[in-house]
This record gives sequence, structure tokens and C-alpha cells, in this order.
Amino acid sequence: MFDSYAGYEGTSGGEGGAYLPPPMLSVPMPEASSHPEWHDNIPSISEERAREAFEDYVSSKCCYSSGPVKDGVITNMESFNTYRYRLETFTESRSTKLSQEPYTGQRADAAIQRAPGPWEIAAQPPSYFTEHKETIRVPYTSSIKKCDSCGGMGTKPCPSCTGTGSKVCSWCNGSGQSPDNESCNKCNCSGREECSSCSGSGVLKCNTCDGKGQLLVFINLIVKWSTEKDEYVAQDSSGLRLEKLVKVSGKELFRDAQIMVYPVLGFPDVSVAQASERLIRDHRVKYTKNSRILQQRQTIELITITRVNYTWKEKPYVYYVYGNELKVNAEDYPASCCCSVM
Repeated sequence: MFDSYAGYEGTSGGEGGAYLPPPMLSVPMPEASSHPEWHDNIPSISEERAREAFEDYVSSKCCYSSGPVKDGVITNMESFNTYRYRLETFTESRSTKLSQEPYTGQRADAAIQRAPGPWEIAAQPPSYFTEHKETIRVPYTSSIKKCDSCGGMGTKPCPSCTGTGSKVCSWCNGSGQSPDNESCNKCNCSGREECSSCSGSGVLKCNTCDGKGQLLVFINLIVKWSTEKDEYVAQDSSGLRLEKLVKVSGKELFRDAQIMVYPVLGFPDVSVAQASERLIRDHRVKYTKNSRILQQRQTIELITITRVNYTWKEKPYVYYVYGNELKVNAEDYPASCCCSVM
């Protein structure tokens, strides 16, 4: 029935039909942005800041002794940096779902005029890069049908008593007599009592149509706005594993936002420029098939890493201080023990 509406072919009653490809629209050509100013000096932190960060880190660990913090001797500090490139693509996608509700006199407007296409229906997007979902009833798709669940009766046989209105007496177990061989007062010796689920009627109101016997069926349009994100972190020679940088921030060097962004040009780290070109290409291929790109944003952050070498009890160890948050990583911490919280 709904296949007769142009653009809604294949709409089903599941979680939603297939995502609907957007119409071809002319999109302004992206403009190239100049690369950020570049300085050769690598930001560094003081020995005092490194010690404070180390002390905070150790105090947060219940199984770490403070000995290496108090008595450890810093022998060398070396600063490194790495770059994180992030591409965010804000998309709008649309899918359809066959929906229904009990019919209580609502207007049935199917076939009064042409139903607007899925991408012709107005929907106000939220602020850029804000997740949101909206359900819109498609005009001129509402019609009335008999409820299949109850056959249009509005009621269904009670499952507790199989439609008889009564059940075996719970007191005498159907014998008509109480356990002491007296007459069962609960069922008046009949052995059956009224079904409490349906109050003896043998039927229950149909939940699908709320007892109305009819349904209003229509197409719902599900509009979803989402932000697709990819990142690239450039390799560095500090020895700190890159996955440790996921939860820290860096100094923002570059930001560019357009409907479609242009790959980064002239950035000193070639791998960052290459990642920009690759990810922008991938996003355009991936997110224009079944969605519409409303805005893209690309940023580059400088993340500082300080490798601190120290000795404790005449043995060498190392820890890292990284990110704006001065996070610490000390995988070879020499004074830890196993403990449990009771």
C-alpha cells in the first residue's frame, strides 16, 4: 500500500526502513585555508611541575608507595611533541517507518494529495555538531484499517482462562470441597471460580488498538543529526603509547569549518597533511551516500610530552607527563603492591 507513495517504497514496520539517499544538491567548493604559524621551539614544563604531576598521580593510586616521589632523583627531562588531526562531519540522515496508533477519529488524509518526498519535508536542524533525532508524521499517508491483532473486534480471548471466564478453583482445586471435606464456599461447590484477569467476561481489551477495533496507519519520517569523527595522531619518538593521548587535550594550532573543508596545506608534518587529505576523501565518500553533509570541521592540536628519567635506590626509571592536563604514565613504577578494598 505504501509503495504507491513516491520515495517511500520499501517502508516497513520494523525499527525503520533503509536510509534514504538525499537529492543531489550543489555544494559550494571548499576553500583552502592557510596553515598555522609554525615555531621550531617545543614547549616544555619545569622540573617542579613534573614532580607535582608525578606526586598527584601516585597519590591517586591506593597501591603505590610515595617513596619514589619523595626520594627519587630526576636525572634528565626531554620534551617531545606530537600532533592530533581531527575531522568532524555533521550529517543529516532520513529513514522511514510504518507506524500505527488506535483510531479515535483522527483525520485520514491518504491520497488527498501527493505525499511530500522524504527530503521535501522541512526539519529544523540543531546547532552544528549536536546530536539530535526527530520523528515527523508524513502528511497524506494516514489511512484507517481493521486491527489485525483482534480482527476488528476490539477484544481478544483472555489467555488466563482461554476465553471461558472461569478457572479451576484455587481453594478446592476443582473438587468442590475444602481440604477438610466441607463444601467449598469460594466456588459454591462448583469447582470453578471467576477469572480475576478478565472479571469473568472471558475477553480482554486489545492492547494494539486499545479496544477500538481500528487503527490509523501512517508513515513516520525519522530525521537524525549526528557527528561522525575521525582522528589521526602523528608518531613521535618519546616512547609513550599513542592510545594514552586519547583523553588529553593539546594546544589548538588550526581550526577550519565549512560545509566541505579543504585538505590542510603546507603543514610542517607531512603525515598530518596526508591524513587530512585521506580522511576528508573518506568522509565524502562514506557520508554522502545515505546522508547529507551540513558542516565539516577540522582541527590540529599540539600535544606536548615530557619524558622524565629518574633514579630511585640507584636504579633508573622513567615516567611521562603529557597533555594540557599534565597526565602521568608510569608503567614501571617501582613501589607498588597488591591490595584489595574490603
